[in-house]
Formats: sequence, structure tokens, C-alpha cells
Amino acid sequence: MAATTNEDEDASYVDYETFLDPSFSPSTFANSLVLATNNPNDTPLDLSTPLSKVLFDAQEIDSHIDLLTTRSAIPLLTHTKEQTEASGKIISEIDNQVKSLNESYKQLEKEVIQKHAEADEVRQVAARLWETLRLGRSVGRCLQLGRQLEIQHAEITSSASGGTTSGSNRKEDHRALVRCAHTILSLREILDKKAPGEEGYGLDKVNAIKGLKDTVILPIERSVKTTSEQIIREFSIGSASGTATFAQSEEAKARTISAAITLYLISPVTGVKPDRWTPQFLLQVLEVYLRNALQSSIASLARSLATLPSLDRTLAEVSARCQNIIALEIILATTNAPTHPLLPTHKHTSDKANLLQPLLAYLETGSLASYFWRTMASSLATRVQEIVNRGGVSARTLKTNRSQVGEAIRECVIRGSQPPSTVAPTKGKATKGDMDKSGGWDREVAVMVGSVVGNLGR
Repeated sequence: MAATTNEDEDASYVDYETFLDPSFSPSTFANSLVLATNNPNDTPLDLSTPLSKVLFDAQEIDSHIDLLTTRSAIPLLTHTKEQTEASGKIISEIDNQVKSLNESYKQLEKEVIQKHAEADEVRQVAARLWETLRLGRSVGRCLQLGRQLEIQHAEITSSASGGTTSGSNRKEDHRALVRCAHTILSLREILDKKAPGEEGYGLDKVNAIKGLKDTVILPIERSVKTTSEQIIREFSIGSASGTATFAQSEEAKARTISAAITLYLISPVTGVKPDRWTPQFLLQVLEVYLRNALQSSIASLARSLATLPSLDRTLAEVSARCQNIIALEIILATTNAPTHPLLPTHKHTSDKANLLQPLLAYLETGSLASYFWRTMASSLATRVQEIVNRGGVSARTLKTNRSQVGEAIRECVIRGSQPPSTVAPTKGKATKGDMDKSGGWDREVAVMVGSVVGNLGR
């Protein structure tokens, strides 16, 4: 049969290779037929011959296909039957597998997906309950701290009100200021942590917390700050008339320490790098205290230089103010900076181990007494120059008594630069006798005397 097929293919004049060529082009083949049966120069082209050629070839191919299918009908039908039966078996197997898969999916959906959806709902409920519990605990802790703050603040106010009736027997519980400060820091530690997952997250949306902040925390914080600032502004160990007793000095020292520690603790830390943090509230009130002492001293001393009979009393007041400043310096130097819970631990192990160092760094000085005298001298020079320029009896009297005035100012600086007898100097500080012998205040004496005597002219 194969030999007969080959003979038929050999007998066929159809050029199968041309038609089977991958680069076969119908237009090129048609053009070659037209050129093979016509002269290119003929005006009317004869298309019937090439068309007949193409039709004859098509008929030949059709006849050949018909012959092949007729001879191979049984093998073709058998092959088709086998393919159909195989497809049927495959479809039958696939149907069974698909049915089994659908049943497995339904069972899986029932056992897993539905249970997962239910479990996810339970998870969401549990998460919301946990968030509510966490928020409730935070609110409860804030309210508890708020109540504790009210009680601690009441101890301050009750002491103050009790003092109005008891007079000199008043005993103020200044330590309540420090307790209030620690409670305020505990509240800040909660309320300032607002990031998701932190203790204070969501508290700003709770009305009870808003009311607590507006009616309790902020008013008491302002009251504590005001009371502490008042204690420091009113600090005084002695005056021109005399020095306080040891018990009074110890009481003033304890109240000042409590006020200073309170202002140190409640100073703001938000928005400040830990290595650049300073006790802002404490530095501000101490600067105000020094400025008030300087302004009072400069104004009174300028008036006394114009009216010399009052100079001795004024110099005694100035030296007493400087002694108070030295006493304050000693108290701050001997008071260690408390551990601030909102600052890193290494902040308290630096060179700023006491309450004095931040103030000295802020004022850029090595001693408060030196700062007091030098600042006063820089302002007195202008005041003395004004007295001299105005002339008159005041200027002449001041020039005539320049040596006595200079000596009085020298004694004032030396006397004012010694700590009060009821306040022990810190280690490394010279005592009164030692200071007189060593002349440690010669520069301050020279600056003060020069600011007055040096501007009197001849």
C-alpha cells in the first residue's frame, strides 16, 4: 500500500514542495504563473490559462485527498474510535476526581473556613476586649494618681491655711511638694506615651481623662510650680539687722531644697534631647532671684551714693543679699540632683551631679557671689557716671569721700562674700578667716571699688 501511495505521489504533477515551502507567497506564485503564460509586453493579459492551472491543481489535490481517505477509511475510523473511547475514560475519571474534590472542598469549608471566620470574629472581640481592658486600667491608674495628687496638694494647702491661724507656730509640710512632683511625673509618663501599643494610647479620647487634666493635673501643677517659685524667691538666711537662728536657717534650707527639687523634676522634657536637657523651671526662678537681688542692690546703692549718710545701711543690706546668695549656692551645691524618671540614667551620672552645676553653666560663671559682684559693678559704673555728670553737692561729697567710700565698698564685698554662720560651707570652699588671709575676693573687691571710685574722676 505504501508503494502504491508513493507511485501516486510520483505520478502527480502538483509541485508539493513549492506549496509546502515555509516561505511560500500566494502573490508571488500567482505572478510567476501569469508571467509563465503571457508576454509581459502584452496589453491585454490572458488570465484564463493560469486560472485554469490553479483550478486544475486544486481539483487534483482534492482528488488525491479523496483517494487517500477512501483507502485509509478503516484505520481513520478505528483511530477516531480509540481516541473517543480514551477521551470518554479520561472525562469519566476527571468527573470522579472533580466530584471528590468538590466534596472535599465543602467539607474543608465547613471544618476550616467557617470555623476560621468564627475564630476571627472571636479574635477581634478578644482584641477589642483587651484594648478596652488596657484602656480601662490606664484610666483607672490615671484617676488613682489624680486622687493621690489631690490629697498631696491638700497637704500643702492645709499647711498654708493652718499657718494663717497658728501664726508663728506654722509648720509647713514642704515635702508634699516633692511628693506632688513625683505624682505629676507618673501621670506624665502615662499621658505622654501616645503611640500605638503604649500605655497612654487612646487616653486623649476619654472624657474622664480630659476632665482630669483640665480640673486636677494642670491646676495643681501650676500651684506646685508657683509655690516652689515663691519659696525660692523668698529665700533669706539673714538681713542687715542680723542672721536667722540655726533652727530658722535649717527650716529655710529644707524648704528651699524641696522647692528646688520640685522645680527640677517638673521641668519640661518633651521635645528636648536628653543630652541637652536642663531644669528650665529651676534655672528661671534662680535667675529671677539673682536678678531681683541685683536690681534692688544696684538701685539702693545708686541712691545711697548720692546721699552718703545712708551708704552704710545700704552696704549692709547689699552684703546680706550676697550672703543669702552664697547660702543658696551652698545649699544647691550640697543637694544632689534627683533621679528623673523621664530621662536616661546616664544623665544623672554626668558632671551635673548637684543642683548648682546647671545654674553655673547657664550663667557661665564659676561662683554666684562673683557673678553678683561683677554684674553689679558693670551697672554701677553707669550710675556713678550719671551722678558725676549731674554735679552738685552729691557729686562733690562723693569725690571728697572717695577713699572712705572705697574702703566701705571693700568691706562690704569681703563681708558679703562670706557664708552665714548658720550655713556650713561645702568642701573645697574657704572659711571666712582663710578667705581674709588668702585674699580670694581681691578681684571682686577691685572690680566693685573701681566701678565707683574709678568713675569719680579728679
